Amino acid sequence: MNIVTLLPFIVLIGAMFLMTRSAKKKQQAAAQMRNEMQPGTGIRTIGGMYATVKEVHDDAVLLEVAPGVHAVYAKNAIGAVLADDEYNRIVHGTEDDLSEDTPVVPDDASSLTETDEPADASDDSRIDLGKKDAAAEADDAQPKKTDGESDAK
Repeated sequence: MNIVTLLPFIVLIGAMFLMTRSAKKKQQAAAQMRNEMQPGTGIRTIGGMYATVKEVHDDAVLLEVAPGVHAVYAKNAIGAVLADDEYNRIVHGTEDDLSEDTPVVPDDASSLTETDEPADASDDSRIDLGKKDAAAEADDAQPKKTDGESDAK
């Protein structure tokens, strides 16, 4: 066998190895995140529910989804462990005070097109895209042609 014929197989095996290695790293990071959960930590489940951890067991977690409402979830169902400020911002709606240095992003693009100079001072004049009355009168003055008529004589 020639090395050239084996080259595609070697590349394919190398790519598969790299992909599985990447997936294993992600799984290990997720498992480590789940193992670092402590009671009182805010979490988001893989279904998108936000809750507070009450108890951590080997394969299960007791979550408080609402005041006085508890549910038992598998550890694998925990999608993310949230920081306290992020959890409070999402669940309780508390917002951090915006500093004066933070730029405010507008809701629409109108502020991006506005200028400080008056409209008369701009170099380009507005183009009227509407139909002019003079052009309409000139079109009405010429007789309309039908299918059988032409200008040729």
